Amino acid sequence: ANYNDKDEMYHYKNLSEDAKSSSNMQETIPGTYEFINSHGGFLEKEKIKACQLSEAAGAHFVKTSTGFAGGGATVEDVKLMKDTVGYRLEVKASGGVRNLEDFNNMIEAGATRIGASAGVQIIQGLESNTDY
Repeated sequence: ANYNDKDEMYHYKNLSEDAKSSSNMQETIPGTYEFINSHGGFLEKEKIKACQLSEAAGAHFVKTSTGFAGGGATVEDVKLMKDTVGYRLEVKASGGVRNLEDFNNMIEAGATRIGASAGVQIIQGLESNTDY
């Protein structure tokens, strides 16, 4: 998504309202909360803002994507997210992690969690043939 300044402010206002609703929910339903920042098509500043809003809303970790919408986690996105949230939140790389090399690259980039449909195959050093 590419927003002009007026659209961008509207977009961030809606994200802020969603984040506030999620934060209010945490007060009544305890648990661990992840905020999925599906980065496909986002500009770098939008990815940073999504992480900041997630943190402000009380997320425990931020996640690169659902893993189902294509694209998935990239080393660059994981690094950007980790640089943005530091050690205050965990970073979950999800989608596209199909082998041990991908896994290790995500950990080195700053991911503390990996979302993968083929965890056993990855740990065994095999390649996953799934689409997500």
